Amino acid sequence: MSAASKASKESRPGKSPEESFSEVERAAVKDRAAELKAEARRSKSANKAAADEKDVLAKIAEMAQPDRAVAERLHAIVAEAAPELAPKLWYGQPAYARGGKVVCFFRSGQVDKERYSSFGFTAEATLDEDHGMWATSFAVTELGEKGEAAIRKLLKKAVRS
Repeated sequence: MSAASKASKESRPGKSPEESFSEVERAAVKDRAAELKAEARRSKSANKAAADEKDVLAKIAEMAQPDRAVAERLHAIVAEAAPELAPKLWYGQPAYARGGKVVCFFRSGQVDKERYSSFGFTAEATLDEDHGMWATSFAVTELGEKGEAAIRKLLKKAVRS
């Protein structure tokens, strides 16, 4: 072992990586690694977009209710309100990207062992407010008319140039 790698191992405070992350977090990291490998294989494929959407739909189909119903509805809303966003998996969950960069995503509360699911936006989304503060993630337990309208409005704002 080189002196540099030995020093690096010795300088790690506290816990090992296995102890630092929860089981859910480790699973998400493994999912992301698998997604990156799949993306690399598909990057040359003419059917990359179709394969990515198929993966997202398969992931949604695996979800238990009520998350599946919410994810299916969100998928349809994103396709209608922001057709320029392409579905893809991101940390094992449905996400929607522009130019390969994720703009918004859905996180299943059941998968994350949380009491609610969430729909969020990354820094790629142009949600900036003049007053310097804005929400980037929203708890979702069901989608009614008001919720759908709010998401459509946010999506249109998120993808504007």
